[in-house]
Parts: sequence; C-alpha cells; structure tokens
Amino acid sequence: MASAPRAPLYLGLDLSTQQLKAVVIDGELRVVHQSGVQFDAELPEFRTQGGVHIHTDRLTVTSPVLMWVKALDLLLDKMKRAGLDFSRVRALSGSGQQHGSVFWRRGASETLKHLDPDQDLHQLLQDSFSVSDSPVWMDSSSTQQCEDLQAAAGGALRLAEITGSRAYERFTGNQIAKLRQSRAEEFQDTERISLVSSFAASLFLGGYAAIDYSDGSGMNLLDIRTRNWSEICLQATAPHLDQLLGAPLPSTSVLGPVSSYFVHRYGFSESCSVVAFTGDNPASLAGMRLQPGDVAVSLGTSDTVFLWLQQPRPALEGHVFCNPVEQQEYMALLWYTHTHTHKQTGELSGEGSMMSRKSEGTRLLDASAMLVRKGGGARDRLQCFRCFVISSFKNGSLTRERVRNECAGASWELFSAALRDTPLGNHGNIGFYFETMEITPPVIGVHRFDSADCEVSSLSPQVEVRAVVEGQFLSRRLHAERLGYSIIPGTRVLATGGASSNKEILQVLSDVFNAPVYTIDLSDSTCLGSAYRALHGLVAESGASFVDVVKKAPEPRLVATPHPKAKEVRRPLYDDALLASEAEPCSRSLRQELHETCPHNHRNTFCSPAETNTSVSGDTLRCTTSC
Repeated sequence: MASAPRAPLYLGLDLSTQQLKAVVIDGELRVVHQSGVQFDAELPEFRTQGGVHIHTDRLTVTSPVLMWVKALDLLLDKMKRAGLDFSRVRALSGSGQQHGSVFWRRGASETLKHLDPDQDLHQLLQDSFSVSDSPVWMDSSSTQQCEDLQAAAGGALRLAEITGSRAYERFTGNQIAKLRQSRAEEFQDTERISLVSSFAASLFLGGYAAIDYSDGSGMNLLDIRTRNWSEICLQATAPHLDQLLGAPLPSTSVLGPVSSYFVHRYGFSESCSVVAFTGDNPASLAGMRLQPGDVAVSLGTSDTVFLWLQQPRPALEGHVFCNPVEQQEYMALLWYTHTHTHKQTGELSGEGSMMSRKSEGTRLLDASAMLVRKGGGARDRLQCFRCFVISSFKNGSLTRERVRNECAGASWELFSAALRDTPLGNHGNIGFYFETMEITPPVIGVHRFDSADCEVSSLSPQVEVRAVVEGQFLSRRLHAERLGYSIIPGTRVLATGGASSNKEILQVLSDVFNAPVYTIDLSDSTCLGSAYRALHGLVAESGASFVDVVKKAPEPRLVATPHPKAKEVRRPLYDDALLASEAEPCSRSLRQELHETCPHNHRNTFCSPAETNTSVSGDTLRCTTSC
C-alpha cells in the first residue's frame, strides 16, 4: 500500500568509504525512496580510488573532505529531481565510516550558521577545514601514538578497561595525536574535531553536532562507563582536546531542527529533527535487527561479519561499544586481528590483534563483562552479556572488483557465470587476496594454491573468480568459529552491502557457512538502520524501545540454501587451521611468506597470528599443524 500523500517520512543517510547513500521510509517502515552518489565515478575531480587516497607509504589513507560535502549537494539535488517531497521528512539521521576524523578551521562555526541557500555547500565550505584530507579507517600509520597512549593509560588492558579497546592505529584518538605532532600548524588552526558521522550531522544542523556515545566508543578516548571523555586519554593525545571534541551525547539524542539552509534550498520543514548520527557498524546492527544464532555478513569495501554469541570464547581481544539504540546497554565487539606482546611486560601492542594466550584473553573479557553490568543479581553474570561480535576484513569488494576486471572483462554478469560454471570446492584451488594490509590475518600480497597446496603464480580466469570468493568466505567462517560461532537450529546468514544483490556470490556464502542466506529488501542495512534510528529518536525520550519501533519492519527474504554436499567439500586446509587454533604454536617469521615451510618442516599451510616477542615488523605466525 502506498504512503498517504502527506504521511511523515524518515530519512537515513550513510557516508561510507565509496559513496554517500540515502534511504527514505514511511511510518510503516516501507522504503519509499533511495539514492546514492559514487565518489570515484561521479566526483572524478577528486581522483580517489575506492573513495580514498592511499599515500606512498601504503599506511596513510585519507579522503578529501570537500568530496563528501559535494556528494551531499549532488545527492539532495538527485532526490529533489526525483520528486521527493522533503517537507514530509519529520526526522533524519545517518552514519559515517567509523574512526575517520574531520578538522574544522577556526571560524567554521560562523560559516555553518550563515549558509546562503542560493549556493552549493561545497562552495560555501571550501575554506572551512584546517585539514583538507581526512584520515579514515583504512589508515594504519599511527603505531607510535598507539604505544604512547597505552603507556600513559597504564598498559593496553587498562586502556581497554577505560575505553573498551586497547589502542588501534585506525582509532581516532591516535590519528589526532599523530596529526598534532606531524602537522602542528594545521592543528593549531583547528576549532573543532568531528567524526565522519558528527561531521555529516553538523552539515544538516548548521552547527557543530555532538559525537554520539556509540561512534565515540571507537576513538580510544571515551570512558564507556561514565560516557564522558577520559581525562587520562585526553591528556595523552592533545592539550585542551575536550574543547575541540565537545561533550558526547546519547545516540538517540535529538540534536535540534534542520538548518534553515535546507529549509529554503530543498523545502525541508522547519520542524524536521536531526537525530544524532552514529558509526556505520552500529547503524548496520540497527538495520539488520539480529537475533540469537544469526550471523550477518556485510559485503562492502571492507567485509564485516556480525555475530550474536551467547558464550563467546574468552581467548580474543575485543571492543565494547555503547549500544546505539538502547542507551543503558552496550555492544561487545571482538575483533579477530593481530597482536604481539612485549617480552618484559606482557602488554599487547600493534595494529589489530588476536590473543593466543587464554589467560590474557580471559582478563580482557572479564574487563568487558564488568563494563556491561547494569546492576546486581543476574545482570552481573557473564551469560547475561548481550554480545554482538564484529570481525572486519579490509580486502572486500575492491578485491572482488579487481578480479572481476582482470578475469571477467569488468562484467559482473561474466563474474557470476564463472561462479555458476565452477564446482563447489573449486577442485581444491584456493587463493588469499590481501591487496592492502589485512586486519585478519596481518599480511599483504596475493597467494594462490592448487589442489596439492602448492603455491602457483596464476589460475585460469574462471577458477580465479571462484578462488577469491570462496577463499574470502572460508576465511570469514574460520574466524567466526574461532570467536565461538557454530551452526544451531534456525541459524540464518543475513547478507547486506553491495554484493548482497548478487545471487551467485550469496550461493557461495550459503555453501561455505552451510546455512541459509537471507537478505533484507534493501541491500544497505546501514542506511536503513539510520532511517529506523531517525524514527526511534523522536520517541526514545518517552521510553519507547527500538524493538517496538521497528516491529513492523519486513522480515528478511530467503535467497540461497546450502548445497547438500556443502559440508563435505569444506576446504581441509581450513579445518586443519581451525583444529590447530588450540594447539601449541610453532613460530616462524612473516617475512618467510605464507608458502614457505615452517621450522618444523610441516607442509604448506595457511598460518594464523600467534603470540610473539618480536616487534610489529617481525611478526610471527604459527603453523596450522599441531607440533
């Protein structure tokens, strides 16, 4: 049934790595409009690849701030031309790629207050940023600042107790510290620092928007128990940083009415509310409405696996973020990434980490459990820990697109045909495609293996297509199982992101996870979650729960079921790796590359990060065969 002509609408936006997207829903939670702007294709003057600039050191990764602003101009113009009546939009919210930062120049607040509706935003704001290229989540150049922060906080585990995470290069606080040290003049000219999410909200608000608790949890700066900035972390990062950040607010907060600029230029109602924007991962969780036993896979620039675990294995380092839809609760994020320990102190450091010692993992999970307690009694027990787990992988859609371009004539139709024409298991051929430094495992390079587990320089085009998709999903499942995921009756795989519209890719996903795959009607759960949050924000103060607000949302749609022989064909290589996760590690240098034989002369295997006493540049891996 179509919406009534004047029925209220709710706008959700997502400022992601490669594009700016929008979804509009009505009061019955039906999608009535969607639109987007692709940065590379529609804003070629900024010369980005995949929406970013990767610098010559291959560690520094940034995006032009004005590209994001101009994308909003284009997006709203598109929506207006399509006939969307902005006067019906009662509330709007959005999300941004997590950890990225925007540095506003002195005087920018006055510019935001007096925007001329006869001019484009990107023209009005062209001189409003002290740093023209924003650090984004793909950046891993702040190792020294991570070490400094952990030392100031009393160690990695103490930092995790305060902020929910030990220090990560991509986290905003460490990026701020690096910029203050390396670009002092620009930092001195900064009036306000926003996350990508609060930056986008600021544009709509006509003033600086507060950072919300949930996205603020990914900065290594927020004390997630008090929900205020940690004084220890602020002092270790930059002087007077609290003034540059502003006070954080609950993720359900209504920040104020939309700026008069949007009222006069696009016809928004003066009463349209701007609800706090949040990070893309929290927004995606809101959009997917996960249930116990579900696993959700977001197939985007980075592939992200979301899990709901009742008993997570206490062997991994993790994050605890403030929950974006329930103010008094948390979401726990266990990132399966790389670690090393200092020989003398046993403290953790490095970019992304996994703990291989159960004692260390237990200590961190115990700290996380303490942080999620809301009171005495049963709430204090670990089994009451509402645990959402996220594993993220940098090499996602961009890697699949490169293989598509090289092996399928840049055609998704031919790419899909190659998946249909090759068998489950790919005759034993597999590949690991790490074109940028991966989070899990921390390696870079492309490695292809034939059915004899011998590394080869190339595969046939069709085999290569299946190798990249099957290899990626096998990796995702392996890490999910190490986090405690297992198939239970009723388990569903919920697929979202751009690639979730490709049924052949989803069939491989179903076969690898040996579970049915569902999609929501919209491929982008992040935008949808933002639209849901816009609606919820209007009633949250009255006590309405998010669950009640979205109960009318359509159920996910079944799109793929596993092949009857899927369980039999699972790659033995990954079974061996999984079994070895409990074995005593045998170390070898990453510099020896994945295909070389380990010191114990075991056959070629895919190795996992292990505890080590070496520096980041000398990371060691453990052999997947029990020694």
